[in-house]
Amino acid sequence: MSAATRPGPAGGDDDVRALFRQRRPRREVRRTGVARAPGSGRDEPRSRTDYVRIKADLQERVLNEIQERDLLGADEDVVSRAVHEFVRRVLGEEDLAINAVERERLADELVEEALGIGPLAPLMSDPAVTDILVNGHDHVYIERFGRLERTSVRFRDDDHVQRIIERLAMRVGRRIDQSSPMVDLRLPDGSRVNATLPPVSIDGPTLSIRRFGKARLRGGDLLRLGMLTEDMWEFLGLAVSARANVLISGGTGAGKSTLLGALAEAIPEDERIVTIEDVAELVLDQEHVVRLETRPANIEGRGTITTRDLVVNALRMRPTRILVGEVRSGEALDMLQAMNTGHEGSLGTVHANSARDALSRLETMVLMAGIELPSRAIREQITSALDLVVHVRRFEDGVRRVSAISEVTGMEGSTPLLQDVFVFQAQGRAGRRLVGQFQPTGIVPRVVERLRGQGGEVSLAMFQPHGERPPQEGRGA
Repeated sequence: MSAATRPGPAGGDDDVRALFRQRRPRREVRRTGVARAPGSGRDEPRSRTDYVRIKADLQERVLNEIQERDLLGADEDVVSRAVHEFVRRVLGEEDLAINAVERERLADELVEEALGIGPLAPLMSDPAVTDILVNGHDHVYIERFGRLERTSVRFRDDDHVQRIIERLAMRVGRRIDQSSPMVDLRLPDGSRVNATLPPVSIDGPTLSIRRFGKARLRGGDLLRLGMLTEDMWEFLGLAVSARANVLISGGTGAGKSTLLGALAEAIPEDERIVTIEDVAELVLDQEHVVRLETRPANIEGRGTITTRDLVVNALRMRPTRILVGEVRSGEALDMLQAMNTGHEGSLGTVHANSARDALSRLETMVLMAGIELPSRAIREQITSALDLVVHVRRFEDGVRRVSAISEVTGMEGSTPLLQDVFVFQAQGRAGRRLVGQFQPTGIVPRVVERLRGQGGEVSLAMFQPHGERPPQEGRGA
């Protein structure tokens, strides 16, 4: 997903491992132990990437050494001395292609990497880990390939966990203590962090880190991972290019932001895009992109910038498209008004258990704007603004799939009407794997008329039920 977010893996174990193997560049390891890209020579001009590559290789090696010496939970001074000794040894024994200035700062940067997250460093270096969950000094869990598992990582005690949390907060200019025992922040690598301290978390400090893959998942990746079929992907791409307003719904970790970033691939290069997020995740391919991010209150409780503030401001920035990372409060009203007043083609996500629940949640969030409107007026705004609701779900086998693509068709009385265009039908299990099939329902959505009115060509065969044509199953099904 070119326009993708920094997502976690979307598919099951075998598919995701294959994707990681496919994306891992082949590297040539010389006698020095430092990985070099194939074809790189000593007499070729150096670049900034040489130092970054060398530091990344040494970071992995020093973390392994610290772990072997059982220093992950040691005091900072002990870890710092161990890292400096390692760097001195490597610089003395190996011929590294770095200059004198880089040699001087190498040890300090490796110390910062090692001390920043303490015992969690090996987990942060594993590209397959998408979530790190610390429930206490001796209860550390990760999500890998869609499944939660407990690790052998341990902190020395709860005070050690708290020091790591405070260090992470200080690195980005935030504060957490007993007077403000909760914090949301983003690490320099884009990872999202939430931390709590007693008395909010009764059993001790907690730390949750949502990580995103260094390689963005694109539309082709989602197809290989079985999140949807080629027909579904083609239809959604056509709908986005035709400036349909699309809402993506689903639970936590279902892949909403991943799909949002992928769908943005279909936005033409000549359009001005404004993204609005609590924590900036979306990384789009288009050149004309303005990224906006909310800001929490400072220590004095002032300076808050909400998603609603940013949506209102975005309307003054002459956007062609507005992408809202997550709609969760009164900004729903402003987003709907934008969609209804000339900003077609906007995209957003919302937490919900189904497409119909997503519409109900939107109605509730509009009321949170503090403006008293009758329910019918709100529902008319919703049905007038939205064209499609795409519901994604992480199934029991850990695979993230688009469970339904539904079209908003209007109102019947006071009830918004939805009709499914594509659905995922589960048919049983094969071991741990869920067996099923993506099915078109036979309904041709109205957005097809808009496409044809713009001169586009749409094959109606993609909407025919599988009984009337050769079946097309997603690999994740």
